[in-house]
Amino acid sequence: MRDDRRGTSRSDRREARLRRRARTRRRGLVGAVLVIALVATLAVFTGLHLNDNIGRFDIASGSDDRPEDIDQDLNILVIGSDTREGIGTDEYGTKIEDGPNSDTNLLVHISADRESAQVVSIPRDSMTMAPSDCADPSSTVVNGEMRQWNANFNKGGPACVVKTLEGLTGIFVDHVAVVDFSGFQSMVDGLGGVEVCLPQPVDDPDAQISLPAGRQTLDGHDALGYVRMRKTLGTGSDLERIERQQAFMSSVAQEATRSSLLLRPDRLYAFLDAATSSMTADEDLGLRKMLSIARSVKGLDMDELTFVTVPTEPYPADSNRVQWEQPAADALWSAVRDDTLLPGQAEKQGTGAEPELTVAPSEIVVKVHNDTRSPGLATQEASSLDVQGFQASVVNESPTGQTEGVTVTYAKGEAAAARTVAAAYDGAKLKVDEELPVGTVRVSLGLGAPNAQEVPNREGDAPLPEGTVQAPPAPTQIETRTADEDICG
Repeated sequence: MRDDRRGTSRSDRREARLRRRARTRRRGLVGAVLVIALVATLAVFTGLHLNDNIGRFDIASGSDDRPEDIDQDLNILVIGSDTREGIGTDEYGTKIEDGPNSDTNLLVHISADRESAQVVSIPRDSMTMAPSDCADPSSTVVNGEMRQWNANFNKGGPACVVKTLEGLTGIFVDHVAVVDFSGFQSMVDGLGGVEVCLPQPVDDPDAQISLPAGRQTLDGHDALGYVRMRKTLGTGSDLERIERQQAFMSSVAQEATRSSLLLRPDRLYAFLDAATSSMTADEDLGLRKMLSIARSVKGLDMDELTFVTVPTEPYPADSNRVQWEQPAADALWSAVRDDTLLPGQAEKQGTGAEPELTVAPSEIVVKVHNDTRSPGLATQEASSLDVQGFQASVVNESPTGQTEGVTVTYAKGEAAAARTVAAAYDGAKLKVDEELPVGTVRVSLGLGAPNAQEVPNREGDAPLPEGTVQAPPAPTQIETRTADEDICG
């Protein structure tokens, strides 16, 4: 039957509709492919652009004998250069005599388990031993000269700072990033400003800022003046300025979290473009590596990001300079090197809910190592673990007396077993070692290590041996602050 109103059959009209729908689907498919191709092209272009922004240098230059990189922790040295180039103003001067210095020096330590991070500020006025000629592999801190810390950058660039730091501390530096004044300003503006808190009004012509007291949000220009000013607050010391810089970095972390920076492509790109445009870095620290590091710490809470300054004391030869205070500085560097809690950090961690212990003590082989030079400590602690069901024994190694607290080391995949062992020691630090035999957990007892206590899932009811042997006390605790602390506190 034909449809006289249209002059075509129903089947003809149905076929025409199907053909139109097919064309529409094809156009939609082509459009989707074009959109995907465009997004992919933009992503690749953006990645290449941001990577191309970054200048490069070799951090191992002049260093034939570097510390071993044996852990999965990360140590990233961040250097703030005081070069004025590119800031669009001559307010801070247009030329630096004899080249730039390192205005800010931060060692960012990210633990192997990615559950904590520390930012260690190194005072720019510190007097330490340093290689006389950083480009000469035979020139080291041992046969070097006494030099102010910020002069290392001026004398031999980032590689000289790395060589000096590694020589003094034994810490392997994985990556280095250098950011100048221009980059700092642009990054703050990329965040939309950063909140600070001033205890009193400031009017600092040298820093080019005039600010009221109280809580306020600063743009890049004023933020640069805030972190650099010295003479108008307190005694004008570099150590007091470091305290303000640490408070400012806490505020940056809070702002990035509060504004969900990672979920805002426009702001994230502006921030990354600003950061990379003014950054020089080692050859391995590209955008992909940066994103990989960022993803690995995405679960880090603000109270797990800690700021600390290398302990110092007056430098006898010059009252305007400082030197690292021993043994407190040694304890700090030891904690970073061994990926353990900072001195005094365990006491600030609080008493949150402990994870459930899922591995029975009798299933765990424990090797106990005494690093305190207190005879009999490892034997005593092995006995305390043994009566609870652990298969515990003593490791016969020469103690160094350099570590602090208790470190529980475990092979990859043995985290649950390590947690059961760590439950015996308050403040114990967990650490992964892929070279450790599977099925073995190692307990290292350092300065200030507590004696073992009962674990919740212990086996047997025999009492623990009396703790007659005590670890020597740890050095003076180091003052720290966490990123979640109120900036006005």
